[in-house]
Amino acid sequence: MDLIDKAKNFVSEKIANMEKPEATITDVDLNKLGFDGVTFHAKVAVKNPYSVSIPIMEIDYVLKSASRVIASGRIPDPGNIKANDSTMLDVPVKVPHSILLSLVKDIGGDWDVDYTLELGLIIDLPVIGNFTIPLSYCGEYKLPTLSDLWKGGKEEEEKEDPSKVVVI
Repeated sequence: MDLIDKAKNFVSEKIANMEKPEATITDVDLNKLGFDGVTFHAKVAVKNPYSVSIPIMEIDYVLKSASRVIASGRIPDPGNIKANDSTMLDVPVKVPHSILLSLVKDIGGDWDVDYTLELGLIIDLPVIGNFTIPLSYCGEYKLPTLSDLWKGGKEEEEKEDPSKVVVI
């Protein structure tokens, strides 16, 4: 083996064993219900082991339910990951109402929406270049029943006006 091959092997071994940023999806919430659709927000914690901030090039996302893609997209240039720290990212995923109507099959069985969120966090690492951190989160969103909505209103009224006395 010549000197150049040894140098290549040494560098590739060092890069393979180098500590890399890590990320996890900590939570996914239904944040906004509007006339044009529903917006889910994924909270992503990203840990940077380096002493310099790292730019996030883009975030790719795919939201699936009942084995169908219901939303996908790309968020360009969402910011930087702080040096030697963890950064919380908020990733909005917008789902149009027309897509939600197609999920009636899944909702009919157990009155919830099972979903899988797949994220690709693309960051620019020094020396290495673009590096993708793949993330996945599975969950379910329980839909409120009519009785939940009805009970919720009465409980809210009682909390708002404690002076009301109920005599049985």
